[in-house]
Amino acid sequence: MSTKELKIFSGNSNPALSQEISHYLEIPLGKCEVKCFSDGEIFVQIEESVRGHEVFVIQSTCPPVNSNLMELLIMIDALKRASASSITAVIPYYGYARQDRKVAPRTPISSKLVADLLTASGASRVISMDLHAGQIQGFFNIPFDHLYSSPVMINHLREKLGEGDHLVIVSSDTGGVERARAYAKRLNASLAIVDKRRLGPNQAKAMNLIGEVQGKTTVIVDDMIDTAGTLTEAGLLLLDKGAAHVFACATHAVFSGPAYERLVKVGFEEIIVSNSIPLKDEFRTNKKIKVLSVAPLLGEAIKRVHNQDSVSSLFI
Repeated sequence: MSTKELKIFSGNSNPALSQEISHYLEIPLGKCEVKCFSDGEIFVQIEESVRGHEVFVIQSTCPPVNSNLMELLIMIDALKRASASSITAVIPYYGYARQDRKVAPRTPISSKLVADLLTASGASRVISMDLHAGQIQGFFNIPFDHLYSSPVMINHLREKLGEGDHLVIVSSDTGGVERARAYAKRLNASLAIVDKRRLGPNQAKAMNLIGEVQGKTTVIVDDMIDTAGTLTEAGLLLLDKGAAHVFACATHAVFSGPAYERLVKVGFEEIIVSNSIPLKDEFRTNKKIKVLSVAPLLGEAIKRVHNQDSVSSLFI
């Protein structure tokens, strides 16, 4: 067990989640001032001593992505210069995660750039949840704890839909098969895969379905919902193939661009997301959207890192 005092600080991206984590840990959020000058520059002042303490900074790099990322980097720098013993960046949603490789000539690998920025700013460890691409962990030369929302999501699905052959877990593309298979295994359910052809950034077209969904209760599982193009096409395909019920489950509710208009057109019975990203106003009033809290999961991970206990055992 660490003898260093634990302190947690929050950026402005998701204060409600930070408060929940603080409540779970029974530790008040650290005092700090985070504001912008009139020209948009971010200013941070830590308003209590952190010298020699183990510090965790909670900040999702969700929209506005660049502002929240800069805020996180500047907070880490301020804590480093205030002589914190260690600084862990707790990033429930890791922005730029989809730019994890060169998809065309002369394009960046922005996920690696963000990793370098976090390390250069002074982070000594990173905790994140349901990365779009697991290999992003390898971009860091500091410890990285990759968490999964699956325990929270699976418990909800089990309570609502039960287990067994009537249930089919659907991967919205071939890249998410491993995630969907893990859900299917835990729920004793069947597995189906949507064969998707992407036409361009934020554009997707579902082409074919591998698996049987006729008369079944289906759950589309993904790591995030951005413009909802992939999810919408997959939902329409399942209904066309005779699925009796269609649910959707994703960790990160990015919900950008035409997401709202697309989602209301498809007959999803429930869209299950986590609170890794705060919901926009128009989505909060939608009764079909169910938000599950991952604060206990993140809080427990923070506690285990501080106490030098196993984090992976959370997901056994």
